[in-house]
Amino acid sequence: MPLRSLRRVQIETINPALTWEPTVGIYLNGAYIGKTQGSVFDVADIERMEVLRGPQGTLYGRNTLAGAINIITARPDDEFSGSVKVGFGNYNSRMAKGTLNLGALGPLKAKVSGMIEKRDGFVEGVENPFPGVFAAGPLSTTEFEDLDKKSFLIAVSADPSDNLSLDYTFDYSEADQNPVFSQIINVSPNNIFDPASPAYVGFPAGGGQFFGFPLDLYTDRDRQFTGTTDGEVFEKSKVQGHNLTAKLSTEFGELKSITSFRKLNWDDSLDLDGSPLSLAHTQRDSDYDSFSQEFQIVGNSGALDYVLGAYYFEDDGFTNNPQFFFGGASIFDSRYGSTTEAIAAYGQIDFAVTEALTVSGGLRYTEEDKTIERANIAVSFPPLPPNTPFVPEGTTASGKFDDLSPQVSVAYELSNNVNLYAKYANGFKSGGFNGEAGTIEETVRPYKPEKVDSFEVGLKTGFWDNRARINVTGFLNKHEDMQLSVFTAEGAAASDIRNAGQADIKGFEIESMFQLSDDFMLRANYGHLDPEYKEFIEFGTDVADERAFPHAPRNTASAGFDWEITENDWGKLTLNGDMNYSDKYFTFPYSTDPFSPQPAFNTEADARTLFNARLAWSDIPIASQDVELAVWAKNIADEEYLTNFIDFGPGFGGLTNGYFGPPRTYGVTLGAKF
Repeated sequence: MPLRSLRRVQIETINPALTWEPTVGIYLNGAYIGKTQGSVFDVADIERMEVLRGPQGTLYGRNTLAGAINIITARPDDEFSGSVKVGFGNYNSRMAKGTLNLGALGPLKAKVSGMIEKRDGFVEGVENPFPGVFAAGPLSTTEFEDLDKKSFLIAVSADPSDNLSLDYTFDYSEADQNPVFSQIINVSPNNIFDPASPAYVGFPAGGGQFFGFPLDLYTDRDRQFTGTTDGEVFEKSKVQGHNLTAKLSTEFGELKSITSFRKLNWDDSLDLDGSPLSLAHTQRDSDYDSFSQEFQIVGNSGALDYVLGAYYFEDDGFTNNPQFFFGGASIFDSRYGSTTEAIAAYGQIDFAVTEALTVSGGLRYTEEDKTIERANIAVSFPPLPPNTPFVPEGTTASGKFDDLSPQVSVAYELSNNVNLYAKYANGFKSGGFNGEAGTIEETVRPYKPEKVDSFEVGLKTGFWDNRARINVTGFLNKHEDMQLSVFTAEGAAASDIRNAGQADIKGFEIESMFQLSDDFMLRANYGHLDPEYKEFIEFGTDVADERAFPHAPRNTASAGFDWEITENDWGKLTLNGDMNYSDKYFTFPYSTDPFSPQPAFNTEADARTLFNARLAWSDIPIASQDVELAVWAKNIADEEYLTNFIDFGPGFGGLTNGYFGPPRTYGVTLGAKF
């Protein structure tokens, strides 16, 4: 997947709360998947993935600031056929995947596919290594970052007539595993978790014994493969979806209807402090449903191609979010629910002015209504009385948002091998309410949609009999009403979204491919990013000059090759390899002043380079079937790298947790088609 497709718009509100909206739109067979959790699923039989870069507000609508990804599942075949694949690897990983085409059953064609994947955890749970810490609880989790997933897909197709096709799919995915280990990488000196500090909550008893919460004993910035927690940790999800697509060919064009219903159950439990001390434990038990209906007509008339459409979307979600702090001394009954109802109408035309020049234009109007209901009760929060309502039961709010998203592009074919283009596109990220708000004011105050004006110019070339291609793209994204995540810690752990800023994000990319011989292809890409805040309002003050841009590495690069080593009567041997590099980057929009109480450098991810490879022996003629045997490895150099953090800030002792990327993994797969 091209790097820019997921990073051109980098002010992302990454949070599993149902009220937070994604920045990249995820679609399954053309139907929008409403929430980030709902896109964490496995589809056992994918035909292709369509990746669209940059704002896609005209054709795709809301929440596609950074692009859209459309996952297309394979349609059933006319003939009886199938495939099976099994795999094994380190960390006791094992996988089985199968597809069975039932062929034509009267007017119907049907297919069933499924997948099971399991793996032991990357981090082993161990008993508390410091028995002198009296507040330490018993081990709650024996492993972290394991996998235990299964999924299946049923696809049914029918062609009642030459001009009508019907496609129905039902997908189901289930996971029951443990999340990434919250490793403590920093605790501020001279603070509440430092036994040597006057501010320490507790006191050392001598002889390696401690009363209180000595988190500094469990702090290590180097990756650990053992860890201990006392709080329950799990991640459980069930995702299911129905999709019905109908296509009718007429003299006016192809009429298409896409109907989708999706249901999500997501339960997780986190030991946020990453230690055997009972400091910060939270849970989320969420239920979410969504329904969408889209009608579309695609056609042409002479030099004019057109798309017209109408869209309806609704969702309903609720989360029970209990939180426990300092051994149960502070307990919060936190709950929130939300609904969305959105309608949209859109159109786009492509007009061939000449054989070389094409002009395109599009427009989409979106209107949405949102509601929020919230309760946040301090069951226990000394010195306040029991059951103090930070946000009373029955607190509700509603709001209406609308947007008009235009798009214009010009493409010119300078020659058979050189194409130039320029594009302007507008996109937006939906407004809404803060489900995790800690106060009534924050609950009922809506945040506005974030909007971006994107300008792009590019050059696409092919030469050497099209055995070489080089594409160059430059872009400028101008953001307004940026939705920035602000950790408030008002009572319970809470992050709010606020329209705090404006920014320009500019950069360029170079993508290349060289078919050096009939057997060897080389790929190389490079991207440069230059983000700049134009405005960042914090507590009424513009602090744009001293705020970090999150998840925006200045330079990224990738390279890879595909080498067909040999091919004979015994099959084909191929080797694929790739390298991915990323500069260091900040993960939160905190202060760039190193003497700030909460500097951004505490949560800065280091630069990293990852190598992957796969060696496959395919087309092996066994029992008249095509068989493939492959070995693979990811992160071959076993790079240890942090991808994300949680910085609790000076009010919580400077506790900072880090989340590492996967270590080196490798394995073997065996597959056959029949």
